[in-house]
Amino acid sequence: MPIPSRNLGRCFDAAAAPDKVAIVELRDPANPREITYRELDEKCNAVARGLLKRGYKRGDRIGILSLNRLEYLYAYFGTMRAGLVSVPISFKLGAEVVKHISDDAQLKAVFHDTDRIPVCPPGVARIGYDDGGFDALLDPGAFDTVEPAPRELAMLLYTSGSTGMPKGVLLSHDSQRWSMETATKLYGERSHHRYIVGAPMFHMNATISVKGALASGASIVFLSAFDAKVYARAIQDHRVTWLTSVPTMLALVAREKELLSTLDFSSVTNVTMGSAPLTQALIDKIQALFPKALINNSYGTTEAGPAPFGIHPNGIPRPSLACGYPVPGSQSELREGPNADEGVLYMRSPMMMEGYNNLPEKTGAVLKDGWYRSGDIFRRDKDGFFYFVGRADDMFVVGGENVWPGEVERLLERMPGVHQACVVPVPDDIKGAIPFAFVVPSPGAAPTEAEIKQFALANGPAYAHPRFVAFRPEIPLAATNKPDRKRLITEAEGLSKGKRPTL
Repeated sequence: MPIPSRNLGRCFDAAAAPDKVAIVELRDPANPREITYRELDEKCNAVARGLLKRGYKRGDRIGILSLNRLEYLYAYFGTMRAGLVSVPISFKLGAEVVKHISDDAQLKAVFHDTDRIPVCPPGVARIGYDDGGFDALLDPGAFDTVEPAPRELAMLLYTSGSTGMPKGVLLSHDSQRWSMETATKLYGERSHHRYIVGAPMFHMNATISVKGALASGASIVFLSAFDAKVYARAIQDHRVTWLTSVPTMLALVAREKELLSTLDFSSVTNVTMGSAPLTQALIDKIQALFPKALINNSYGTTEAGPAPFGIHPNGIPRPSLACGYPVPGSQSELREGPNADEGVLYMRSPMMMEGYNNLPEKTGAVLKDGWYRSGDIFRRDKDGFFYFVGRADDMFVVGGENVWPGEVERLLERMPGVHQACVVPVPDDIKGAIPFAFVVPSPGAAPTEAEIKQFALANGPAYAHPRFVAFRPEIPLAATNKPDRKRLITEAEGLSKGKRPTL
């Protein structure tokens, strides 16, 4: 389906099927709210008109600080339609970090829900969803969407800030539109699908899932925040055909054995997991849950685009753990490694960011001659498929040997009785660092620390086996639904302090 405007705020054609359901909002799962494409279009126009009526000018930055909900989408698309820049903000951040984002982005206003009032930045105009402020802003009527200049900014997404304060990633209308058009060329007609989105809208995973689904004329089941049971029930109740997720989300769904035994997932034909490493063990579990589904291991970055890899041009089937083959019009190279088929991933395509907001030195460190240095380690097979190995920042050295947490996690999750694993480093006087494994047992299983260590020693390199193991009912998640490695490193250091590692 053609995208009707270069403006991302109007990435969907409401006139093509005005009475079709666009969004099913599950803020209250027992009482879903449905809106049609016509209603979505009208609300986005009303937001755009209302913002301009209040005097906001082209290029002004407008924040959104809220759980997922219909009003979020109205604000997100309406802001961009008006030629303003949408700035989604993590709802899990504290007031100090939100103020940093507000100051860095120079926000002129912020849309918010009730629970975020205490962390709203001081001195910035507030538009509340639940106190009448949002309704007062709306100015119903027709609106001529602003057609952006080439590479004009559409949105400003802030990275998770695993080291220091979050960095603002400047994203243009052109970059995201190119990604959606490429997906249409590769995957064809998708208007018959019903997607489910449970990731937060401040993260690329959700923003591109929503825009891509609407651009294709599909319907979306929209969760306010991820909850494994709500997500699983929604798949059945709303006959979802296409799952979008972070791998950890589906790992949590797979643990709900009792609930899953009562549900019918026969509608599901596609599963896309991205934004975090994926293991074969999890793929096998997800395939068993959704036997009719084609599973896609997706990769993307906020800075260089959501989908640099896709299908093979010669029709070669994608191996289950491969991220895919570079999409037409993009380039991917592996540098800084032992050969051309292993190293740090560099990418170049029209999906690139315009840079980091107010950070020219950091922009220059990752962007050069149109190439983006991802910091992610990949390998490439003989057919040209790319495989994610690990985040360069996550790698640690054990007695002179490089250890990639993702590789150890994939190994441990092959062990019977292990549902999920997360491996982090802890300091060691002799080795420099040693692996510490947090393990979630499979339902009904009770593996021991000794058994896990012996399995790792028997099936992988000795230097990479976990010297400490701690069992958890679940892996804690960061705001983006990825494992919270920063928190786990702190926990591991506390648990291992003063203890001697054992085999």
